[in-house]
Amino acid sequence: MPDPRALVRVLDELLWSLRRAGFTVSTAQAIDVARAVTAVGLEHADHVSDAIAAIVVQRARDRARFDAEMAAFFAAEGRERRGATLWDRLAERGFATSELDAVRELLSQLRASGSDGVEPLTTLMHRGADLDRLLALAGLTRQLDAESGPQLGFQTHRLLGQLGASRARQTLAQLRSFLRDALGADRGDALADALAAELEAAVDDVRAHVKRTYEARVAEVERERGQRTLETTPFASLSETENDEVRRAVRRFAERLRGGARVRARRALRGRIDPHRTLRMALRTGGVPFALARKKKRRDRPRLVLLCDVSDSVRAAAAFLLEFTYVAQELFSRARSFVFVSELGETTQLFAHLPVRTAIGEAWGGGVVRSGDNSNYGRVLRTFEARHLRELDRRTTVVILGDGRTNFHDAGADVLDRVRDRSRALLWLCPEPRGQWSQGDSAMASYAPRCTAVYEVRNAADLEHAARALVARG
Repeated sequence: MPDPRALVRVLDELLWSLRRAGFTVSTAQAIDVARAVTAVGLEHADHVSDAIAAIVVQRARDRARFDAEMAAFFAAEGRERRGATLWDRLAERGFATSELDAVRELLSQLRASGSDGVEPLTTLMHRGADLDRLLALAGLTRQLDAESGPQLGFQTHRLLGQLGASRARQTLAQLRSFLRDALGADRGDALADALAAELEAAVDDVRAHVKRTYEARVAEVERERGQRTLETTPFASLSETENDEVRRAVRRFAERLRGGARVRARRALRGRIDPHRTLRMALRTGGVPFALARKKKRRDRPRLVLLCDVSDSVRAAAAFLLEFTYVAQELFSRARSFVFVSELGETTQLFAHLPVRTAIGEAWGGGVVRSGDNSNYGRVLRTFEARHLRELDRRTTVVILGDGRTNFHDAGADVLDRVRDRSRALLWLCPEPRGQWSQGDSAMASYAPRCTAVYEVRNAADLEHAARALVARG
């Protein structure tokens, strides 16, 4: 029977290693992992791996990455690094127990003196679950993508700054002088050099973590390219036949949302149970009969205002969003739609009286706004503010679809502050990746902080995600 404390320590290190690799493991799942490993026993490594995977792995495509992380954790070099503590590794280098006790005592004195570098120094040198925990909590997996190759050095430097590597080095310099005084120049320097080697090994671990995270993002993109589907294909890359298929998929999705909304509305008419009124009514009759009292629910159907850039750069994405709005307009008590390039034009009546394909063709053909102009977001936003800002209220959700490319005109970003203040929510759907939001004439870096939420909408899957968020906010 293994030592329970040793088993918990190994599992703790393993789970933080998995978190660092991008897996989400809650506290409840960690408890389930311990129970599962205890139940299957430690005799068969495959059974242990399968038991943990059943709890940790949420998607089938992540199983290969999970297996690779498990193999790396239990590899010979991993066991050598993780199986022994810092003090075990120093003892293997030939340092006596009295010398290690001196290090512990000096670290305690530095901590008591208020040195802010002791904690990062000990965490980095131990290179165990605590370091894995800090790396996982740093959120590097949310900051890196397949386009981050030129920024790896900067990301590594920033991550080391978050972990306190520079403060750890300063504290180690202090510790070196104290070790020389306590153990003599030769032994003090030797022990300080060994601690410095442990610190640099931890820094190398951090660099390797950044590199592995980036390589995982690149591999994920390559895998998506190899498994090209209509849902993940950029709108601009769809053929005419694929356009029709995606359009039908968008309509089916909108119909599902509309049907779900009808069901929720019917259920909501009855209202939620009011426990206080129910108990008061029961007291009058001694609980016989026992009748449920319900809270009356006031229906508050949201309003939608949609602004679509219909310039050439976003035309494909705009078409599908307008398709969705046309089909799902029953979800909103009043939906108003506008299209713009350099001028703003309303298409609410156009979409009310014409089939959506015909209406979209009319809007792009110059029937509402001149489609051959260059986008001018500042003029459009100020026009919308002057004409329609007073019509917004706390039931109104404003949705803007556009790439935010201003052709170096006034961005008009301040208008978004006033629109957001008057409306229920201000959502922006951008068909460009975030990595391009600060390049060239893009003003998305100024627009995004002023919005309630911003979504990348580059394909049908992105549109479905944004549409679900839109309906959920309603």
